[in-house]
Amino acid sequence: MQTSNSIVQELHDPDWEAKNIRVFFKRDDLIHPLVSGNKWRKLKYHLELCAARKNTGILTFGGAYSNHLLACAAVCQEKGLSAVGIVRGDELNPNSNPTLRDCAELGMHLRFVARDEYELRHDRMYQEEWLAEFPNHLLVEEGGAGYYGMIGCQEIVGEIEVHFDQVWLAMGTGTTSCGVLLGLQEKQTLHAVPVLKGFDALATMTTMFGKTGLEKEWIHDQLKKAQVHPEFHFGGYGKYTEELLTFVRSFYFKHHIPLDPVYTGKAVFALCDELKKSSCTNTSVLFIHTGGIQGARGIEEKTGFPLFA
Repeated sequence: MQTSNSIVQELHDPDWEAKNIRVFFKRDDLIHPLVSGNKWRKLKYHLELCAARKNTGILTFGGAYSNHLLACAAVCQEKGLSAVGIVRGDELNPNSNPTLRDCAELGMHLRFVARDEYELRHDRMYQEEWLAEFPNHLLVEEGGAGYYGMIGCQEIVGEIEVHFDQVWLAMGTGTTSCGVLLGLQEKQTLHAVPVLKGFDALATMTTMFGKTGLEKEWIHDQLKKAQVHPEFHFGGYGKYTEELLTFVRSFYFKHHIPLDPVYTGKAVFALCDELKKSSCTNTSVLFIHTGGIQGARGIEEKTGFPLFA
């Protein structure tokens, strides 16, 4: 995948410029049409591990509109690997929405499980049962979470050549946030916007860092650079309101950048809300666009609300 496609684009708004605020977008959504944004970042080293172990495929987990499932399906097809997706919701089928249809058309073997069973996805014994059915597959956590995904996301910051004081992004599993935090300099701050209702972001990041063997004191110091904005979930994961859809549409027509209402739309809404505050002046902001536009297309189809037209 060509990460060189991920340009840094400056956005302009008279209200921001009047307060001496510069806003840049890191366009990881441009990396690949299907394996875009943080999905490629989080899969990169999993694929290297897969090759090193001579695995014949990847087995992973996701919801009905999972960008991760689609990315896995696409990259496995490209690499000649088998792809297995365990999907939350036994009422679903491969034709339930555009995301699942695309996964199936790319050759992913989809297995649909009840929501209470899906809650076992982190349980090692449950994972082993699936690996017994699909031997020689590399198990990748939901969303590409974990150490390898985190290290892949760390590379994002190293590609930035403009000055920034703060970086904003949407938070799902916390993997991208941890990776980006690893790459920040001392006086730079991370602003994470969880898209799940009631998500304990700092505890999740602490746990993820802890699994790497890093010292607790170091983890504590790193998390001092992180600020969480938990109030912009719009009802929870996959939930959205007319206000959010209208914002995504107006942002597209103003800045010509597509957002999705599941992840980036919520995070950019939070960022714009912050930039309106009188206390926010004389700063440089970097927003990391983590992709997910295919999910927006699905919401357009479901609601009939035109986001980009």
